[in-house]
Amino acid sequence: MILVAQVSDTHFDLGTRNAERAQRVMAYLADLRRRPDVIVVTGDITDSGKPDQYAEARMALEADIPVLMIPGNHDERAAFREVLLGGPPLDDPINHVHRVGGLTLILLDSSVPGQSSGRLTDETHDWLRDTLADTPAEAAVLLALHHPPVFLHSPIVDPIALAGPERLAAVISGDERIIGTLAGHAHTAAVSTFAGRPLLMGPSTASVLGGEWELAPPERVMDYAPDPAIALHVVDDDHRLITHFRSVPMGGWIGTPF
Repeated sequence: MILVAQVSDTHFDLGTRNAERAQRVMAYLADLRRRPDVIVVTGDITDSGKPDQYAEARMALEADIPVLMIPGNHDERAAFREVLLGGPPLDDPINHVHRVGGLTLILLDSSVPGQSSGRLTDETHDWLRDTLADTPAEAAVLLALHHPPVFLHSPIVDPIALAGPERLAAVISGDERIIGTLAGHAHTAAVSTFAGRPLLMGPSTASVLGGEWELAPPERVMDYAPDPAIALHVVDDDHRLITHFRSVPMGGWIGTPF
């Protein structure tokens, strides 16, 4: 069994609230009886892409297991790369591949500088093709990106979802090793399918964004009351993908009823 923890949309903004919520999530993961093999953070690490916000995120998200991060529409690639990855402040896509056991995690940068919607560049598609070619035939593959490639019936998220998802869908449907796709951006735990495989939207640690049956813009859009939440993805020995969603109480774990 391989356990992948998904954290998303932390929105570090140099304020105490979002930082404390992310720190509580990391403490929860560190205290699990069976700790994750890897933590994937699916974008919007910061609220506005400032270097100081990335420094805050680097400290709060530090762990003694691998933590993989990709940008979202609120991020800024150059500062992301320089502060979080220790690289030169370049503006090209930030894609990652990480292998743990029989699982290959492929993280794709769907951010578009200066825009809220997402798109995978030709460069990223070429990188994905080459990465899959180098992946063992017996591996399970899990993709991750920030922008959902399907509409979620969200008046806020749908207009800024992934543009041109058909090209990615063709890759997924043509490769039996790909067992599913993870996404962020939606600020809600949601489940769908994409290219015939599971599509799992990780909730935000910062806030909850409702569907069209809940929203009443502009007064009622984002809900800041719920506790932070995460997704825990299990890949079993048969390469079956099982996902558990968890809220992480800010007061900690209570083992007995009142």
